[in-house]
Amino acid sequence: MFQEYLVGKAYGSQSMAGPLQRVLMRSAASAMHRAEASEWHYGPGFDPQKAAAQHEALTTLVSASGAEIEWLTDADDGLADSVFTHDPSLMTDHGAIILAMGKALRRAEPGLHEAAYRRMGVPVLGRIEHPGQVEGGDCVWLDARTLAVGRGVRTNQEGIQQLANLLSPKGIQVYGYDLPLWHGEEACLHLMSVISPLADDLALVYAPLLPAAFYQMLRARGIRLVEGDAQEFFASNGLSLNVLPTAPRDVIAVAGFPKTAAAMAAAGCRVSTFEADALCIACEGGPTCLTRPVLRQ
Repeated sequence: MFQEYLVGKAYGSQSMAGPLQRVLMRSAASAMHRAEASEWHYGPGFDPQKAAAQHEALTTLVSASGAEIEWLTDADDGLADSVFTHDPSLMTDHGAIILAMGKALRRAEPGLHEAAYRRMGVPVLGRIEHPGQVEGGDCVWLDARTLAVGRGVRTNQEGIQQLANLLSPKGIQVYGYDLPLWHGEEACLHLMSVISPLADDLALVYAPLLPAAFYQMLRARGIRLVEGDAQEFFASNGLSLNVLPTAPRDVIAVAGFPKTAAAMAAAGCRVSTFEADALCIACEGGPTCLTRPVLRQ
């Protein structure tokens, strides 16, 4: 029934790993070309020209998967982090939810997403309003009726409650889980910093930072957990774990972390990689962060 419901639709995504058919992205060439690393909390490896080339390499892999890329905007608006399109909105089978950003420099981005959805013919189911905050990187679909949300420095309880108020009438349960502070308020630890679903029954995790109750829910649901290599996790500030499925067990990952890639391959995944030191590692956002799925089916 779930697959039949989506047939012929231009939007809908209540899965983290279903075949990616339509995705919202933003070119790093337009978003980041004037970015100052100190202002945006980027690392010393940030280089806007190199980041743009690396983003183009990711775009090639996404296109090769068969997904249609919708471009957010090419305006010279100085919104460097808007390249990370996963965060300002959440897609559901009933339309988009416009989120509210916890990072002050990103507060204008949800408006860009709402304008894009209007242009694309995607309805808006609702909006997270102040003082609520929810970022997409904290939202993980466990199945079509269950959404897990990380509660931390970017997503608060008020935002989670508003999300539940929008989704519960649609038969969707929303569970909030506390995240550790880890590197502090200026850094970014989302729930998806410590888990990347690879298929409906498979996920890449760094278990020591998983909320305990969330870990128990994953195990109770029979989801197999692949442990990312700890040294690679810390060397990459968690970006070794940020993996984008374009289909179940068919994933795109940041290059340079062979032990984590080998663990995924041993679990039956086909892993494609791209160089991303100036983009993902320096800017604390991986291939999942750089994409907002609009349609998975």
